[in-house]
Amino acid sequence: MARKSFTKEEIKAIIADENVEFIRVTFTDVLGAIKNVEVPISQLDKVLDNNLMFDGSSIEGFVRINESDMYLYPDLSTFMIFPWATDSHGGKVARLIADIYTSDREPFAGDPRHALRKVLADAKAEGFSAFNVGTEPEFFLFKLDANGNPTTELNDKGGYFDLAPLDMGENVRREIVLTLEKMGFEIEAAHHEVAEGQHEVDFKYASALEAADNIQTFKLVVKTIARKNGYFATFMPKPVAGINGSGMHTNMSLFRGDANAFEDTADEMGLSKTAYNFLGGLLAHATAFTALANPTVNSYKRLTPGFEAPVYVAWSASNRSPMVRVPASRGKSTRLELRSVDPTANPYTTLAAILAAGLDGIKHELEPLASVDKNIYLMDENERARAGITDLPDTLLAAVRELSQDDTIIAAIGSHIADKFIEAKKIEYTSYRQYVSKWETDAYLENY
Repeated sequence: MARKSFTKEEIKAIIADENVEFIRVTFTDVLGAIKNVEVPISQLDKVLDNNLMFDGSSIEGFVRINESDMYLYPDLSTFMIFPWATDSHGGKVARLIADIYTSDREPFAGDPRHALRKVLADAKAEGFSAFNVGTEPEFFLFKLDANGNPTTELNDKGGYFDLAPLDMGENVRREIVLTLEKMGFEIEAAHHEVAEGQHEVDFKYASALEAADNIQTFKLVVKTIARKNGYFATFMPKPVAGINGSGMHTNMSLFRGDANAFEDTADEMGLSKTAYNFLGGLLAHATAFTALANPTVNSYKRLTPGFEAPVYVAWSASNRSPMVRVPASRGKSTRLELRSVDPTANPYTTLAAILAAGLDGIKHELEPLASVDKNIYLMDENERARAGITDLPDTLLAAVRELSQDDTIIAAIGSHIADKFIEAKKIEYTSYRQYVSKWETDAYLENY
């Protein structure tokens, strides 16, 4: 969707006409969680004049307590009204996404949105006018218990593209689509996914910053509408063992002016040298940006063989087992599809890292290894080694170690974000290691 640029006066007029009572100013922390400060309309001028402050020391990965005062600068192009009433008399809430500034009114180095802006500026300096991104986020719908708490009981027994009565989430998914359309999203498809209780809604590509904003908005809408209908929606990558997990396939292309820089009709595959080099960069830095693209312990339960998620660093145009696929569309739709990303990823830092990896490939003219046109899952270790295929990290700790050693990716997200992210993820993995799971007691308790 093409985002409209609003003026302060237009926003004030819309708010008056639409009976908006509160403004929710949102931002994203280092780990990708959506945060917000909600203020009444009486404080609208303070918001629009960039004078809304908050305590940054209370937010994960931001600042120390002795430097806590921070400003929220709303991006006026992100203004939208949530299409649901907040109370019985029809009062509404509007949303603005903000950039974070220090008390000295300097862009904050720990703001993920700022990190993405910085890499986009690098791309522009290299002659690229746009980095377009289209994502395919998947999610599960679970039933609630009698007290309204989420369970792991799936809401249907449907499969890929199934219809009701197998797909019991059809009405919820339809309401999600209609709500998103009211908010300006252009929905291209919505369907049941492979696993029971799993769904996907695809919305039109956008420039990278807008795409990242859209992902965060999408998550909020999905959870809100699911709860409204008596279900719980989760973007957890692998909530149920033994079935497919949820990914967020990420399609991308670079443009120079109106021309797709990834297209070359003279090439057998229709790809330009820029595309091949960008692909080479993705493959070269894959193990490092995996920590950002798959940032939870649970992410690596999805990245295992047998459930369609990629586990190897490879690419192909003809099969879906490698990490990167080249979809069939050409012309302005020529693109690369990164299949490893999952929806727990912070979209701002993940897209910053992906773009930086591709730009590094272009700068150093990195050539990808040959396309792998057979099912990698059926290849043995020797076959993969001969083809130059390596493994993605198999644990969060392994991925974080790879990230900590990649200067290109750390520069993309900034040392502040990198340090806070790596520290938090090491703590998370340590906590996981200390937990004794039911699998372990079932496997070992009586045998030893």
